Amino acid sequence: MDVHISLHGCGDLAAQVYRQLLDAILDGRLRSGERLPPTRELATRLEISRNTVAVAYDRLVADGFLVGRAGAGTFVSADPVRGRAAPKGVVRPRPVWRDLTFSPNLTGDRYDFRVGVPDARLFPMETWRRLVARELRPGAAVYGDPAGHEGLREAISRHIGISRSVHASAADVLITNGAQQALDLIGRVLIEPGACVAVEEPGYPPARLLFRSLGARVAGVPVDAEGLVVSAIPSAARLVYVTPSHQFPLGTPMSLARRAALLKWAEGRSAVVIEDDYDSEFRFGERPLEPLQSLDRAGRVIYVGSFSKTLLPMLRLGFLVAPASLGPALRAAKQLSDWHGELPTQAALARFIDEGLLARHIRKATREYAARHELIAATLAADERLRPVPSSAGLHLCARFAPGVSMNRLPGLAVEELGGYCGETPAQPGLVLGYGAIGQHDLPDGLRLLRRSLGSTG
Repeated sequence: MDVHISLHGCGDLAAQVYRQLLDAILDGRLRSGERLPPTRELATRLEISRNTVAVAYDRLVADGFLVGRAGAGTFVSADPVRGRAAPKGVVRPRPVWRDLTFSPNLTGDRYDFRVGVPDARLFPMETWRRLVARELRPGAAVYGDPAGHEGLREAISRHIGISRSVHASAADVLITNGAQQALDLIGRVLIEPGACVAVEEPGYPPARLLFRSLGARVAGVPVDAEGLVVSAIPSAARLVYVTPSHQFPLGTPMSLARRAALLKWAEGRSAVVIEDDYDSEFRFGERPLEPLQSLDRAGRVIYVGSFSKTLLPMLRLGFLVAPASLGPALRAAKQLSDWHGELPTQAALARFIDEGLLARHIRKATREYAARHELIAATLAADERLRPVPSSAGLHLCARFAPGVSMNRLPGLAVEELGGYCGETPAQPGLVLGYGAIGQHDLPDGLRLLRRSLGSTG
């Protein structure tokens, strides 16, 4: 173990070595069973006599903190030593952070209906491993463009142009660590402290919390069967966050008329619209409507996409497509944030797209998810206690509770309630069921357990 020790002055050097080693043991930096450097080696490194180090070691042995083993060396005692708690400190975060607690959405439940989790078993892991290995070479170990790997930006511009009708060149694309970083960069560039940002209600909680953390006043705007109610957007709002292709969490698409109204509102108010298209690749029925980005003629839409649902969340790959007027600022914000993402992973994804592997994976996954979607939709529709919200895309379904219905948590069942997505209005009673984390073979039993969990508020 390479122990860092700093000696000051010409005082009792043995005492200084003793105290710093003791602090490292008590703090837990040196753990039970770890081997210390030989006295000669540590003395040479510290430029002091070997006898000085030996005195410090002997004192620690006598106090029970170290133990010597003939022919092996000196080790931290195996006796448990309670580490000292780090000082709590007096520094406090800004007031907004006192309420912004966020925990990972993890579960070990067998019947896992969490939202936003794709089925990792469908991902071609061996193919991906081969592609990444090709990019791990010395020539790739350099700093890169904050906007991301050029080949990936070109591949994404072609992919979203064909699959989503998004008009963008490679220069318009900026690679991010998932959609959440895209929202963070946009907020850094556009949100002034105290500015009003409109979000859907119910809507995506991480976006709402992120905008609040940047100093925005976040206003929830109701969503109806056609999407965001444009007439209810506060007049002070200059940034609007929406999920028009597959409203999160309800699942309904925004109608064409409502899209046109939102774009007209944005142009009239000199506002910006963030279009988060998080999982529309998986579509099971109706033809998709034109994205806001392709309908936009005034350059007021920023399109955000992610590969977390399409591929795997652990890859942390997303992107945004912004009007050219915002490009330099967003690129600068990315550089200030983390310079750039993992270039070998980005290069591998470029090959994955260019070789047609992404399109193949989406076709395969869509067939699997369509079967799960159909089974869940039929089950929800057959239960009089539930009111399913129509949906034909994505990785989740939503159902409202009939009057008087509630849910009891049962062991082995992980399911999210609609009320958790309401930020300002009273919690709406209902369920949001993801079907990426649960396998097809577990779905029937999981749905039976879900129905058993439903009861009456009376």
